[in-house]
Amino acid sequence: MLIHPWDAARDDDEWRTWLATRDFGQIAANGPDGGPPVVVPTHFLYDGAAEVLLHLARPNPLWTAIEADPVVLLTVHDDYAYIPGGWRTGSPETGVPTSYYASVQLTCRAEIVDDAEGKAEILRRQLAHFQPDGAHGVVAAGEGPYHRQLPGLRGLRLAVTEVRAKFKYDGRRTVEDLERIAGMLAERGRPGDAGAREQQLRRMAGQ
Repeated sequence: MLIHPWDAARDDDEWRTWLATRDFGQIAANGPDGGPPVVVPTHFLYDGAAEVLLHLARPNPLWTAIEADPVVLLTVHDDYAYIPGGWRTGSPETGVPTSYYASVQLTCRAEIVDDAEGKAEILRRQLAHFQPDGAHGVVAAGEGPYHRQLPGLRGLRLAVTEVRAKFKYDGRRTVEDLERIAGMLAERGRPGDAGAREQQLRRMAGQ
């Protein structure tokens, strides 16, 4: 991922705060035997520091890829919008269009979890995150509604080794340009526009 200096996260707090409210992304692993990369969309649980937890079905092709090479990339993107060139200059005849988006990429070393209690622990932590009201059955290796399903899945612990974060919101343009674009995003109101506008204004304010 190309990151220009003006698009880079200002510090770790910026990308950590952004990622803390997101829990769906894609895991990419090198394809075995020189094949294309294996890319899997999935929910995940990031502990905010150095570990990501998730589980996938046993037949998933990601397992073969990880067994061949345990280095994977978890990528998360959001708050994206297409920006017409005219918005950036104030004239529909001029300007170059661009994309606004935020993206965080975590390079990780994967550890496969196959023991029943280890998988149950991952499920318990994920359910505590996704269903904090506790409206689910007991999650244990030998009892409850989930234990019979444990053999059909495998757990993953991802140890984060590197983070790359990008917030591409026209960081080099003037305040006048950015305010105009923010207004156009609010007026257009497509999916993603509100999030992109929020990130642009936050960055413009130096937050």
